[in-house]
Amino acid sequence: MFFSANQKFSIGQFAKLHEINKKTLMWYDEIGLLKPAVIGENGYRYYTYQQSSVLEMILMLRELNVPIKDIRKFLSARCAATFEDLLEENLYKIDQTIAHFTTLRDVMEKKKRDMAAIHTLDLTEISIVEKEQNHSLITVDISDQLSLESQIGKVITETKKYQLHRLHNASYGAMLPVEKLYQGKTLEYQYLYIQMPDTVEKRGLHIQPKGKYLRAFCKGSWDKLPVRYHEILSYAENRNLKLTGFAYEKGINEMVIDTLDDYITQIEIQIETK
Repeated sequence: MFFSANQKFSIGQFAKLHEINKKTLMWYDEIGLLKPAVIGENGYRYYTYQQSSVLEMILMLRELNVPIKDIRKFLSARCAATFEDLLEENLYKIDQTIAHFTTLRDVMEKKKRDMAAIHTLDLTEISIVEKEQNHSLITVDISDQLSLESQIGKVITETKKYQLHRLHNASYGAMLPVEKLYQGKTLEYQYLYIQMPDTVEKRGLHIQPKGKYLRAFCKGSWDKLPVRYHEILSYAENRNLKLTGFAYEKGINEMVIDTLDDYITQIEIQIETK
């Protein structure tokens, strides 16, 4: 559709052309963002087709959540250079938003798979699984019996350092050294951990190595874990398996339970290869 540069549109026609509510145009007029080209003797507002590009620019910037004051500042001194700077700044924000939602989608997909797997889990089973890739973990040392407030503070510091928006953007749990496990000290955890998305820079993080692991589950509160660890050690001994590294614990259904009696802890411990 082509219009002449002098074509005038009523506020209703101009709003319809750009698929917005005419109250939006009235508000833009009121705050001085986009005033009608002509106000008739009858008080009606009229816009020209030439103003369409300006309106579309405003609408685009508003979709990017650019503040009104910044749009007004740009419109007061429009040129290619200032528009380029504005676009560059907001392209960065878009990239950050896309990265966040991509990570969030991956988290949701994983949780969906976890929820589907729960229906078929045999919680009494101990199995050998192959982990096909390394996983990067933020670790928070809790071996010095830190207070709960101190532990929370450390976790918050680490999540901010790696720009996690919320804890649900990653898996998290606790790490128990295998040597403590063999000594029967099943409550002497060394680290809390946060498993980072694959997109995060991995330098300086603890690596949970790929390879063969024993995997088991424990249903109920954490005071049931020592008995489950005894069963895991018996399973490994009966099969001449030597465990190494850490026992990695994490809850897999905390979002869908009301009581700890239904809590399911997944335990993974690496098997030493000969």
